[in-house]
Amino acid sequence: MLDPQSYFRTTESGDFPCPGGVLKHVTVKSPALGARADASVYIPDQARRLEKVPVVVLLHGVYGSHWIWAGMGKAHTTLQSLIDAGEVSPMILAMPSDGLWGHGSAYLNHSGKDFEKWIVDEVPRLVSEVTGNAPDAPLFIAGLSMGGYGALRLGATYPERFKAFAGHSSITRFSEMSQFVEEPLDAYGDIDDEESSVITAMLRNKHRLLPFHFDCGLDDPLIEGNRRLHAQLQVAGIDCSYQEFPGGHEWPYWVEHIRETFRFFGRV
Repeated sequence: MLDPQSYFRTTESGDFPCPGGVLKHVTVKSPALGARADASVYIPDQARRLEKVPVVVLLHGVYGSHWIWAGMGKAHTTLQSLIDAGEVSPMILAMPSDGLWGHGSAYLNHSGKDFEKWIVDEVPRLVSEVTGNAPDAPLFIAGLSMGGYGALRLGATYPERFKAFAGHSSITRFSEMSQFVEEPLDAYGDIDDEESSVITAMLRNKHRLLPFHFDCGLDDPLIEGNRRLHAQLQVAGIDCSYQEFPGGHEWPYWVEHIRETFRFFGRV
């Protein structure tokens, strides 16, 4: 639908009622990507009469899209159960696609597309437009695997945007994408592995970092990268919460541990 008052040239959305709230599927024409882009947005009933509801942006991993955090991860039902139990205040979930490049965009700018701007600037605009939530509502960001890489790196790179951030089973360096994607890494363009690493983003904004935590499963192929990141943070004197739990690189692990991330954001 064309809307001359919208930031996006076109917006299409559909509502899917859920116990306790509404799940919206939204497609917009993204200026940052120069193409259509998708997001799922969950609005709990308790948020409907509030003007400035915190927004949690959840980033998916390789192979997935906007629907997967709700469809496979049941993130919206987990959040709703915590709200209903009074464990966290109402929050809106924004679950965008990564831009749908190859098996995964890595949430890095390449191929003539500004994947960072899509996540950092346009997704919050989308949420505000389709829900009526205040455009300056508090923002949080989290993700799994490639989405954990995006959340940790973007959370550290844009401390003025995100109040806190978290990663589960996270890729910590761009080169680790080769374990998952079909595309050769040079197809992403000239991306420097060190410059684009999570630790580099955190060191660059060492004195501006806001609260963050990350975790990884003991049987996860990314465990050594997460341990290395934790050790680097300790050497740099950067305070963080890092935990290891039983489990692998799999949905049962993420379904279980996204619950603590919602609690963490609620405490912040």
